[in-house]
Formats: sequence, C-alpha cells, structure tokens
Amino acid sequence: MTAETTARTRQVSRALVPVLALCGIGVALMQTLIVPLLPQLPVLLDATPESTSWAVTATLLAGAIVTPISGRLGDMYGKRRMLVGSLAVMVVGSVVCAMTTSLVPLVVGRALQGAAVGVIPLAIAVLRDELPAQRVPGAMATLSATLGVGGSVGLPFAAGIAQLTTWHMLFVVSAVIGVLGIVLTLWVVPESEARRPGRFDYVGAVLLSVALILLLLPVSKGSTWGWASPVTIGMSAGAVVVAVCWVSFESRQPRPLVDVRLSGRRPVLMTNAASIALGFAMYANVLAFPQLLMAPHETGYGFGQSMLMAGIALAPSGLVMMSLSPVSARITDRFGARTTLACGAVTLGAGYLFAYWFHTEVRHIVVAAMLVGAGVGLAYAAMPALIMSAVPLSESAAANSLNTLMRSIGTSSAAAVVGVVLAAMTVRIGDAVVPSLAGFRATFLIAVAATAVALVFTAMIPRSRPPLEAVADTSAR
Repeated sequence: MTAETTARTRQVSRALVPVLALCGIGVALMQTLIVPLLPQLPVLLDATPESTSWAVTATLLAGAIVTPISGRLGDMYGKRRMLVGSLAVMVVGSVVCAMTTSLVPLVVGRALQGAAVGVIPLAIAVLRDELPAQRVPGAMATLSATLGVGGSVGLPFAAGIAQLTTWHMLFVVSAVIGVLGIVLTLWVVPESEARRPGRFDYVGAVLLSVALILLLLPVSKGSTWGWASPVTIGMSAGAVVVAVCWVSFESRQPRPLVDVRLSGRRPVLMTNAASIALGFAMYANVLAFPQLLMAPHETGYGFGQSMLMAGIALAPSGLVMMSLSPVSARITDRFGARTTLACGAVTLGAGYLFAYWFHTEVRHIVVAAMLVGAGVGLAYAAMPALIMSAVPLSESAAANSLNTLMRSIGTSSAAAVVGVVLAAMTVRIGDAVVPSLAGFRATFLIAVAATAVALVFTAMIPRSRPPLEAVADTSAR
C-alpha cells in the first residue's frame, strides 16, 4: 500500500462517522419536517384534515415496510449501494412534494421520504464492517443519536423555513440534504465485503408488509375510525393472523427476509421488546411538550409559545443526545450495553417525572426535555450494540433494521395512545379546545410506565456481551 493510499484510507476513516451522521440526521428530519404545516395543509391543499393526515401516515407506513427490506438487501447486495438508493428515493420524494399543490402527489412524495428511514440501520451496520472494534461503540452511539437529534432540531428548522419562505422550500431543502448525502456517501463510504448472498425473499417481504399495514393503520387511524369499529378490530385481528403466517413461513426459509430464529435469541428478542417500550416513551415528549408550550396563557398552565419558539425551547434536548454519545460508549465499554440501556430508561423516566411535578415555567419543560433527550441518547446508543453483539456480521443490517422497526412500532403506538389521552382530557378556551393539564400529566405517567416496562425487558437481557468481532457467523447453518 502506497503512502498516498494509506493517507486516503485514514481520511476516509475519519470522515466516515460524520458523513453517516449527516445522512442519519437528514433522514430523521423527514419525520418532523411537515409538523409545522399540519394545521395549514387542509387550506393549502383544498382537502379535509382527515385526508391531509395521510401526509404523516404515509411516511410512517413506508418507513416501517421498507426498513427491514432495505436491511436485507444491504446484506445481500452491499450496504453503500442501499444507502445511496435510499437517499435517492428521499430526494425523489422531496422533489415531488416541492412541485405539488394537491394532496395525492404530496402523500406519494411523503411516502418516498419515509422509505429512506432504512438509512440509519444500514449506516450502523457499515460502522461495524469498516471501523476497528474499539471505535465501533462510540461511533454507533453517535449515529444512533441522530434519530433523536433529527427529530429535535427538525421542529424549529421546519418552522423557521416555513415562516420565512414558502412551504415548498421545506422540501427543496430536504432534497438538497439528500443530494449532499449521496455525494458524500459515494466519496467516503467504502462498499463492504460482508455479504449474505441468495435469493430475495419476496413472499416474506409481502407478508411482512401486509402485517405492518394491518397493524399500523388501525394504530394511526383508530381515533378517526373508532377504536371499537369493525374496520379497526378486523385489521388488528388480521395483523395477528398474517404475522403468525409470516413467522411460520420465515422459519422454514434457508435465506429469509428476517431470520426469526436469530431474532428469537434472548438478547435480540429482549432488546427488541425494550425498544418498543422506549420508542413509545421517547415519542410521548414529541407529542406532549410542544403542545404544552403552545397552550394559551389563559389555561393557567400553558405558555403561549409559537411553533418556532416551542421548537427552539426543545432543541437543546437534541444537543444533549449527541453530546452523550461518548459517555454512552464509555459506559458500554466498562459495564456493557445492557447497563447503558438501563441507565437510558431510568433517565428517560426521570425526565417525565420531573415534568409531572414541575411544569409551571418554560425552563422546567426545557430541563425535562433535556433529561428525556439524555435518556434517549443513552438508550438508543445501547440498542444496536446489544443487537450486533448477538448476530453474525452478515446479518447486521437486517437485524438493525428490525430493531429500528420495533422502535417505529413503539412511536406509532405512542402517537395513538397519547393522542387519545390528550383528545379526551381537554379544556375550552374561547373557540379553541386544548389538552388539559390533567391530560399532560397523565401522558407523563404513561411514559414513565413505558420506561418501567423497558427496564423489565432490559433485566431479562443476558449479562454476557461477547466482543463484536468474536460473534460467529451462523449464516451457513
């Protein structure tokens, strides 16, 4: 190897984590990008509020469906290739949204943007392939934090752009971020040689997609359709039936979309179960804290903040997530990822308990959000470490994608449950109906209960943590 090649390799190694983190933040921004527009969309698109809510639902469904599929394709054909493909889909979706003034193209574009969520688990798998073992925990912690950072900074970012320019500019900016991510990925990220070739499991992909649609549609639309309606109950029951069929089918395949036997290992199973609960707890703050900050002063507990100011007040929580990455790595190195996950769950719960007792000043909400951010930063960094210490190298992208899917199921469930609570416990201020203080406090307690559930599952994760590089490849079984 020449001196020039060696220097180039070192340069790429140093740039790998920042580039992948930029891609992760860009993809995470898609989740909150449209939030400032939601009240205005019915007027902007000449559609009903129920119809415009599909701009959020489509992103959720597409992300849930595509994430495990992109992970398997990354293991088969190359993670960098799938990274670039996912970012390209995000760019196309952003362009479609930027050019439309009607509902259907916007929903299609938002679905394409949501399909890029698989970038984050793919990027985490790249770190395991390309970095020395001693650098992997810290790098994974940084990259895992991008999920929370993107969501935290997305609100003030999107609100600021929407207020200063036109709403189409939101999608122009997201397209530019996607293009930048593609260029940097092609320049910096090497293509991994760790592959698991074979035929793609089309039947498994279809069954999983149907199961997720039948599960997540009632979760996201249950408050509109009615939780006891035949459609909601029927789709939920159908989700269970199709999921059972999917597990049965996958367990018999030599090259399944998701190795359910591997996913059934106790470390993977318990980590994924904890991920659902922590995803639920994390998303409760996204729903509750902005509404509390924006509630009118006349309520006696609201602060009357604009969307932009509420976003700015909550932005420090994202910075806390990122700053805790090295702390998370040190805890994992010394005590193991299970301890890091437990610390994250406890800190998350402490943030909601703080908000339950102290909520009379803006700084109380800022502190509570920062505690929640700290908990998310620790917990989200520990999850991929636990997953990848229990799976072979050739399954890393698929296993991380499944873990990301579990978090998405948790956040979707939180959106449904918290939405019902805040909609049921309200007060009327003039012509406006806003969530009551009792509703917010109930939400905080529900989130605390979710962190307690996560702690139970965390305690069931085995203590032993083999080094990442020592995990045997069982793909030839």
